[in-house]
This record gives sequence, C-alpha cells and structure tokens, in this order.
Amino acid sequence: MTVSTTPSVARPTVVAAGTPRRTPRWWADVGGVAAGLSLLVVTALWVSNGGVQQIAGGGADAISASGRLTGLWASDLLLLQVLLMARIPLVERAFGQDRLARWHRWSGFTSFWLMITHIVLITLGYAGATHANAFAELWDMIWTYPGMLLATAGTAALLMVVMTSIRMARRRLRYESWHLLHLYAYLGAGLALPHQLWTGTDFIASAASTVYWWSLYAVSAGAVLTYRIAIPAWRSWRHRLVVSHITAEGPGLTSVYLSGHRLDRLPVRAGQFFQWRFLDGYGWSRAHPYSLSATPHGQMLRITVKDLGDGSARVASLRPGTRALIEGPYGKLSGEVYRGGPVVLLACGIGITPLLALLGDLPYSPGQATLVYRARGESDIAFRDELEWFAANRGVRRVFLFGKRAERPSWLPAEYADYADADALRRVAPQIAISDVYICGPDAWAEAARTAARAAGTPADQVHTELFSW
Repeated sequence: MTVSTTPSVARPTVVAAGTPRRTPRWWADVGGVAAGLSLLVVTALWVSNGGVQQIAGGGADAISASGRLTGLWASDLLLLQVLLMARIPLVERAFGQDRLARWHRWSGFTSFWLMITHIVLITLGYAGATHANAFAELWDMIWTYPGMLLATAGTAALLMVVMTSIRMARRRLRYESWHLLHLYAYLGAGLALPHQLWTGTDFIASAASTVYWWSLYAVSAGAVLTYRIAIPAWRSWRHRLVVSHITAEGPGLTSVYLSGHRLDRLPVRAGQFFQWRFLDGYGWSRAHPYSLSATPHGQMLRITVKDLGDGSARVASLRPGTRALIEGPYGKLSGEVYRGGPVVLLACGIGITPLLALLGDLPYSPGQATLVYRARGESDIAFRDELEWFAANRGVRRVFLFGKRAERPSWLPAEYADYADADALRRVAPQIAISDVYICGPDAWAEAARTAARAAGTPADQVHTELFSW
C-alpha cells in the first residue's frame, strides 16, 4: 500500500459557490416522528368511527372493520412513500438519497401487502354479510361501487410497479425501462383517490377524517408537483445550462463541462448530484444521476461519466451548446456534515467523482486528509494531475489500491486478502477512529468499506455514504 505525494502544475478550482443553508439537525427526528404520528392518526380516526366496537362484535362486521384498518394503513404508507421520493430539499439533506430509497422500498412493499389484505378482508366481510360467494361479491363491488373500476386499474398499476421492483426483475431491466414503469405508482395512487373519497367509510364518516385525508393527498400531490416538476423546470430555465466542452479522462470516462447563467445562485454543495437530461435527440427525457466531479465555483459545473449503459455512453458524443435540464441538487454526501479535523475519503472506480469535489471544498489542514482510491490498475486512475495538485498544495495523503476483487466481501483487492478489513484501514489511515469518513463506490464495496470503518472505531454519525443503486 503506497502513499504518493508527487507534485504537479495542474491546479483545480476550489473556490466554492453560494451554498444552501445548513440543514437543522433536529429535522430528521421531526420527520421520523411525523411519519409515525400519521399512522397513529389514521388508527385513531378508525377507532373514533367504531372500528373497535365492530371488531368486538365479531362476524362479518369484524372482518370488514379489519379490512378498513389495513386499507387506511396502506393508503397512509403509500402517501408517505410518495413524500419520501418527492425530492423535498430538507428531507433529502436530512436523510440522504440512499436511506430514503431504502425506506421508500420498505414502505412500498408494506403498503402493497396491506392493500392486498384490505381487498381480501373487505371482500370476505361484505360476502359474509350477504351470504354471497366471495368471488361474486368482488366482481359486484368492482362493477357497481363508485370509483371501484378506477381503483382496480390503480391496483393493477401498483402491482406492476411492485413486480418490477423485486430484485430479480430489476436485474433484467434497463434502468430507463424500470424508471418509466416505476412512474405508474403515481397513477396507481391517483386512481385510488375517487374510490376512497366516494365510498370509504373512514374517509367521509367525520369532518376530521375528511380534512385529514384531503390534506394528506394535497400535501403529497403538491410536493411532487413542486419539487419534481416546478422547481426543476424553473432552475433549468433560470440557469440555462449548456455543454461548454467535453474531455476524455480515460478509457470509457468522460468529463462534461457546463456553463450557464447565474451559477453562483445555484444552491449546490460539492459532493451532491443532479438528475441530468441532455437535449441531444431521442431519449433526452431519461434522467441520469451524475455527481459533480469538481467543486462548484459559480462559473462552470463539471460532471464525469463512466460508460456503463446507453445513457452514459451518449455523454461522450455530446456537442458544445447542447442544452441540459437538471433536477436537484440532491444528496447529503457534502461538507455540511463535516465536523472539521481529520477526514478519510474512500473511493472505488467512478466513486472518485464526488470525493474529488469534496477535496476542493472541505476546510481541512495540510496532512489531515487521506484519500484511498481503489482501481483495477494504474491506467484506471482518473484525474491524476488534480490528485497530485491536492497532494502537493493541500497535503492530501493518497493511497492507491490496485488489483482484482477479493473473493470475500471486502473493500480491499485480492492482493491484500490476508489483511483484516478494519486493520488495513487503520494502517492506511491511523486517525480513522476520529475522522469524518466519506465513502463512494459500488454498493457491495461501499458497504464493506462502511463496515470496516465502523469496526475500526469510527462512530456511525461520522461515516457518510451515498448509494445510487435502483
């Protein structure tokens, strides 16, 4: 494991642009409590509408009451799921994209199975009350109850989203196809609304119920329209980003430099990412997440893209003047969480890009920053000149690790398979236990690096990661 500090004349720009205000530390706690309270509220509304009495009475009414409760929980979780991925800036910065995506997935599957349980219990309860066949009752409900045809179509849309979100199915789909199918979740939630508001006992039984559910739907729809459509459209129009030039950084690796208007007013931090759409022809509507690979300085932005698929391969052929649409910035892998003092940055492959931007942004002292860069070989090291400048001018210690993957889950290459992960990390970064640790790379590698940092004594709130898996 060799530490290199060779000087170079290449100097990256490190002057930071205007940055967004710091996220209050208590915001994450408030968000979590609010989510839990929403489930308690819908349960309390169900109780106030006679749910407990019906359960106690037994029979068909008890089954129907249980079905109503599971339906309320399913609806509440579905709307919370929408809010989790509505790209609300404070939520994004408080929790981070990878944690939100994980919660979105859990709440989505839970909501779906509660919805299926709701359908089964309601059907059995109604069939039991009229002594009808359950399948005949379901058919009658779909065709005769107000809003049920729309709800059935919404259920079908949600079923498609859930089926394509199963890990095995996701592996067989291109990201662009999966993302398009995933948008049908909004359609599913919208189609269920008329059924609930027209015939849902717990939606219309009291003024409190009606106000709560209308408010929750309005907030969810408003968040999506505001943060997924209106603000991205406004920022794209305001800053009018265009491709200035592109540079090949290595085999299959391309940097795109973008100029625009009033970039000093773009509320972005080094380490964050945008969803990018380049107006270069067919397929422009598919957004791709790319991190900034240089510290934003108010005059130009830079992203660096590895050729990993159709969308990323097109980046190398972008022409100067091509317009870009943006959503973001997103993510919490930024200097906002830096406490000062020692910092260790662990990068693997294209994961170097946000960490390179952070090297230019974080206010560490000479000798306090250690960059560990995992790559297949010498030829795969990107931004060598910039890394040498950081070593010579800001005292960054660099550790390059080359070679094929280890057979066991590890952040180390196979050559160092005899080392324990945590021991190796302590060796290359002796101050790891008191450092802020930033990690970016493939999911399995990043998880192994995070585990090693924790095992080496780094507190959980000082280990910062950002995953881009879907």
